Amino acid sequence: MTKPLSGRVAVVTGGANGIGRATVERLAKEGADVAILDLEEAAMKEVTEEAKRQGVRVLPVAVNMMDRKAVVDAFARVKKDLGVVDILVNNVGQSARGRATEFYQSPDDLWDFIIDLNLKSAMLCTRQVLPDMRERKRGKIVCLSSESAFNGSLKMAEYGAAKAGVIGFIRTVAAEVAPFGITVNAVCPGLTRTRAYDLLPPDMVKSISATLPFGRPAEPREMANVIYFLCSDDSSYVSGHAIVANGAHGFN
Repeated sequence: MTKPLSGRVAVVTGGANGIGRATVERLAKEGADVAILDLEEAAMKEVTEEAKRQGVRVLPVAVNMMDRKAVVDAFARVKKDLGVVDILVNNVGQSARGRATEFYQSPDDLWDFIIDLNLKSAMLCTRQVLPDMRERKRGKIVCLSSESAFNGSLKMAEYGAAKAGVIGFIRTVAAEVAPFGITVNAVCPGLTRTRAYDLLPPDMVKSISATLPFGRPAEPREMANVIYFLCSDDSSYVSGHAIVANGAHGFN
């Protein structure tokens, strides 16, 4: 039986861990050939072997998403080895983590890092695939934003700003490329059980979970399910939207 994404080529940035890894596995399960762009080669090897069990082609590409030339070269390699890209998931991103601080104390080199990684990398990667998508009159682009774009996050002003920028970006591009049959959307996760979450002290995990209506964070696969919907034909008339997947956090 033909799978929904059979014959399509997908690129997932930051695909070695967390939501990115879950997305690679879901897209492969649905039949897509997948290129994984990430710096962590050991983790990429693991997810590559897992995804290949679905009988699809998987191309791991070690690349620093902050290096413009390296990113351009990586997409050229994907096109050469797998073919023209049908699906792009701009997943790579990071908060300030250990450098988080109130904005009046935040250093401007941190602003550059957060905005470059979370926003400008999505813009650069999208720029690599749009010419072919326009020519073929089809394509799916999904960018990872965050609930922080709407609600803010204390001590992470630059992160909220970058993720809000992602939403402004996808809404503009979605309107530009709609005549070419291309959809562009964003997923805005709430707290998700990634590596950063798993490193939190148990007492902090307990206190955070108490604020969540579901009583727990999301699992990466739950975010991957939303991303898959936006990559599938089922979302053919959904474009320019930012889907907040945060388990009703902040709505009560």
